[in-house]
Formats: sequence, C-alpha cells, structure tokens
Amino acid sequence: MLAAGAAAGLLLTAPSVAHADPDDDVAAAEAAERDLVAEVARIQGEVTAAEEQLQRMTVEAEAAADAALVAQAELQAAQQQAAVAAAELQAARDAVAAAQAEVVELGREAYMGGGGADLGGTASVLLDSEGPREVLERAATLDLLGAQRSETLEQYEILETQEAAADAAARAAVAERDAASRAAAEAQAAADARLAGAQAEFDARAAEKARLDERLRAAEVELLRLRGVRDAEAAYAAQQAAAQQAAVNVRSAPAASGGGIAPTTGRVTSCYGARWGTMHYGVDIAAPIGTPIYAPEPGVVLQAGPASGFGQAVYVQHGDGSITLYGHVDSFDVSAGQVVSAGQKIAEVGNRGQSTGPHLHFEVHQGGLYASRVNPVPWLAANGVSLGSC
Repeated sequence: MLAAGAAAGLLLTAPSVAHADPDDDVAAAEAAERDLVAEVARIQGEVTAAEEQLQRMTVEAEAAADAALVAQAELQAAQQQAAVAAAELQAARDAVAAAQAEVVELGREAYMGGGGADLGGTASVLLDSEGPREVLERAATLDLLGAQRSETLEQYEILETQEAAADAAARAAVAERDAASRAAAEAQAAADARLAGAQAEFDARAAEKARLDERLRAAEVELLRLRGVRDAEAAYAAQQAAAQQAAVNVRSAPAASGGGIAPTTGRVTSCYGARWGTMHYGVDIAAPIGTPIYAPEPGVVLQAGPASGFGQAVYVQHGDGSITLYGHVDSFDVSAGQVVSAGQKIAEVGNRGQSTGPHLHFEVHQGGLYASRVNPVPWLAANGVSLGSC
C-alpha cells in the first residue's frame, strides 16, 4: 500500500519537474500503474472473498429463518391438534357426567320407591361414594345399573382414557414445538450477528477498493496524457464506457433458458442443496432491486406479505399441487386468493429479511406448504426453464 502510494505520488508530481525526460515520465507512470493494478487486484481478491462470506452468511441466515418457519408451522398444527383433543376430552367428560346423573336419578327413584334392602344399598352407594366415578363403580357392582347402562359406562371410561392420553400427547407436542421455535429464533439471532460482522467487513474492504480504483483512474489518465493523448480524461472515459458495455452484455445473458418463463432474470449465486454445512432449500438469483418477478406457471396466491426471514414473500400454488415461494421481495403485486397466469408479474426483487444483497430466493414445495421442499431445478426444467449454473 505504501509503495503503491509513493509510486502514485511520484507519478502525479513527475510532470512538474523541470527538464524531466518524457521517457522517464512514461516509465515511472507505467511502474506506478503496475503497482496500483497489483494492489487493486489484491483488494479485489479480498472483496471477492468477503462476497463469498456474505453469500455463506445469507445461506446460513436463510436456513435459520427457514427452521423458524417450519417450527412455527409445526407448532400451529400441534396447537390445533391439542384444541381438538381438548374438545373431545370435554365431550367425554360431559358424557360421563350425564351417566352419573342417570345413576343419581336411578338412586332417587329407588329411594322414592322404598324397598328395604334395595333402599339401604342404594343410599349407601350414593352417600358413601367420594365422587362420580366411585358412584358409578359401586352402582355397577351392586347391579343398580342395567346391562345397557353398564356398557355405556365402560365406553365412556374408555373414551375418557383415550382422550386424556391424546390431550397429554398434544400438549407434549406443543411443548416440543415451542422449544424448536425458541431454538430456531436463537439460531437466527446468531446468524444475524454473524451477518452484521461480515457486512461490516465487506463494506470496509469495498471502500478501500473504491479508493484504490480512484487512484488507479488518476494514474491511467496521467499515463494517457504522457503518451500524447490530447484529451486524456475523455479518452479514459471512453475506454471505461466500452469496458462496462462489454461487461453488461455478458451479464445480461439470460440466467434461464429453455423456452419457459423464468421467475426473474439475473445471476444464480446459490443452488439447492447442502452449502457450508447447512441445507439451502432454494435457488438464489441476484438481480437489482425492482427487477420483475414472474409466475412461471398459472396458479393461486396462497400468501403475500411479511414472512419471517424473507422480510416479504409470495407463495403461489399451481395446478400440479406444487407451491412456489418467492422470498426477499421488495414489493408484491398480488394478494391471497388471487388467480395468476403464467408470465404475470407478481413481485419485484428486493433485499429484505435475511439478505446480504438484492436477490430472489425461489423454492418449490410439494405435498403442502413446508411438507417437502424439493430441488426447484427439475420443476423449472419441466416447465421449460433451465438454470445453467445449477
């Protein structure tokens, strides 16, 4: 860095030296430029490494957010199961209470009818029992209930036992899902912290590279001037414009091909599968904020709006039952229940949620939302879209 700075300083002050040899000026400029180019290349390598680290953080953060979403979905299912079990248990208890009322009514009738031993036996059953269950058990033992009532009692008792077990299992499932949700939230918080650190490192390196780029620009303009170019600034600007246009032509080549409708256009940065020790359940396509996102196939919008981890997301169910997910969107143009056609714009690429840069996170779910998340590439291929880099 210091050597490059000294060389650049020498380059920029050399023309003011009296009687300087033009060949020496050019040589000094070329040497300084080589130093700066080497330095910029080194920083570019560090920036590239930082970008890869950021991509890793993105995948890990998405995985943490994904775990939270799955845990919440399972928790909701478990809560519904617990509610059903509790309702069934209450119904069983109501049935047992009704059976008890029948026994009490039987005892009352027996008491009102008199009858010596029968009266004493019935009164003993009613007065000495500590609760409804013991009343029923004693009544059955003393044959105070008919066969049909005894059978009904047995059925109620079995049902009550079954429902009590179901209620306990449902409550245990809720507790398990609560623990999973807490663990996922902790993992997401840890990923957020790592993401913030990586972003700070990337920003620092990107700023350093920008400073070096400016020094390189000054050196190259000076080199053109020393080589006799009359308007060195304009010539340099023309060179840069040509280089940028060439780069744009390369980058604008479609990321997807095959005749179908791709979810968006851009550069695939991460594919489906295990990445850096975690599972990445989608495909990430980098694109500028505001890039249109399209529905590859007709379908019905299930959800559109806030989504943990993705900031905002759109979910569309298609005719084959598959559900496509579009995460990190900046804005969306559809709402739940809306029917969309193939190629219809449904959202725009964004940088919301667990994201280190603007991109679309695209998933395919089969068998229901979060039931089975499959590789999106075969699904896209079946619909005429090919992601070459995946």
